[in-house]
Formats: sequence, structure tokens, C-alpha cells
Amino acid sequence: MVQQLIKYTFAVFLLTISNVLIAQDGVLYSKEYFIQQSDTLPYRLMMPKNFDKTKQYPVVLFLHGSGQRGNDNEVQLLNGGNLFTSEKNRDDFQAIVIFPQCSEDSYWSNAIIDRSTLPLKMEFPLDAKPTKALSLLMQLMDDVSTKTYVDKHRIYVGGLSMGGMGTFEIVYRNPELFAAAFSICGAGNPETAKVYAKTTPFWVFHGANDDVVNPLESIKMVSGILEYGGKPNFTLYAKDNHNSWDSAFSETELLPWLFSNVKD
Repeated sequence: MVQQLIKYTFAVFLLTISNVLIAQDGVLYSKEYFIQQSDTLPYRLMMPKNFDKTKQYPVVLFLHGSGQRGNDNEVQLLNGGNLFTSEKNRDDFQAIVIFPQCSEDSYWSNAIIDRSTLPLKMEFPLDAKPTKALSLLMQLMDDVSTKTYVDKHRIYVGGLSMGGMGTFEIVYRNPELFAAAFSICGAGNPETAKVYAKTTPFWVFHGANDDVVNPLESIKMVSGILEYGGKPNFTLYAKDNHNSWDSAFSETELLPWLFSNVKD
């Protein structure tokens, strides 16, 4: 009974801390909603410091993992939100940052997932239509890219876990849009790399001890990119489990590398 009480108290403590962190980061992110007929995609939006609509800015799209699905338009900032809110990064990397939220009944990629065992067994069919969430997301990005203050040569995407899978898929479905991409503990169909390997630089991250998404999934994607002529960055953290995003977000070269890429 005492152990259960301790576990419950600790869980409440972690939830409280998480909510505080989200609230702190969320101050800089406005709550927005992209509506298409009866479908809604919630997203958080952070504009550059001293935003000037007569100038043009890069755009960073970040896709959360499956644990942050829902419609509260808040929890998607839990992992990665503060990467872009530090004063130094806001000064050094003037950008428009978008954190969409996938609904509970959808997924960022069209994946067939067997959850009966760990690591998860996954398939990514090439002939499947995009999920509702990804379809809404692509429509949102089509709309964003038309804004006069958006630098269309510097639109970036990244994500973790389910969001890493979505990163591979959205680049595959719209290879002309993104100047660079990064995937953390993600997965995908390596055959998709055929359409973007030579034109969209990738940095792929994974933890060697990942018992949720097998690190071999990222290795497959890196191999696919290499096979089709790309030259990806690949970082495998020997001691990390599924939360390799903590290590990836600590990479001092991640943002400089990302923003150094410009689409022809």
C-alpha cells in the first residue's frame, strides 16, 4: 500500500512538473487551429522575436510522439518545445516554429503497428493514402508556404518517435518543400528515400537500447538514403533507450546544421 502511494505521489509530481514546463514554454507559443470543413488540426505557433512581416523567415515544423496525441493543444510542447524558446536560440535562429497536435484516433504516418511485442513491429506500405492527421498537416504547410513572410527555401521538419516516422513520410510525400529534416527514434519505409535522398539532407538519431522502436528501423532508413545517393548524418547513442530525444536536443550542432541548409 505504501509503495503504491509513493508511486502515485511520484507520478503526480512528474505530471505537475511537466505541466509547469509546458506552461512556461507555452507563453511564447500562441494557440492556433487549422480547420478544413469538419476537421481541425490544433497547433502551437511561435513567431520570431521582433517579427517584421516585410521580412522573410525560415519555418521549423516539429512532430510530437504518440504519447502527446489529443486535442488540448498543449501537451505536444512537452518534448522539444523549449529547444526553440531559449533566448540564445531565439536570437541566433530567427524562425517561425510550428508544433501541430495529432488527434488521438490518428497517426502522423500510415503505419501498420503490431503492439503485442516490444520493440514494436511496423510496416509502412507505399501505396497507402496519408492519414487524416498527416493530410491536414500537409494542407497546413501548403497554406504556411504561401505567406509572404515565409522563406520558401528554408522550411524544415523534425520529429520524435511517431513524429520521426511522420517526418520521413511527409518528406516523401512532399520532397520539394523541405530544405532539411531530422528524425529521432523514428522509422519508415527505406524505399521512400528514392524521392528525397539526394535533395533533402537528413540527420537521424536513435538510442541503441531502444526497446520501443528498434534502432534497426533508423538504420534501415539511413541505409535507404545511402542506397539512393544521399549522405545523411547518423547518430546512435550507445546508452540511450527510447528517449534519445534528450541527447539529440543537447546536440550543439543540431540547429546550426538545420538552418545551414537551403533548398535550391
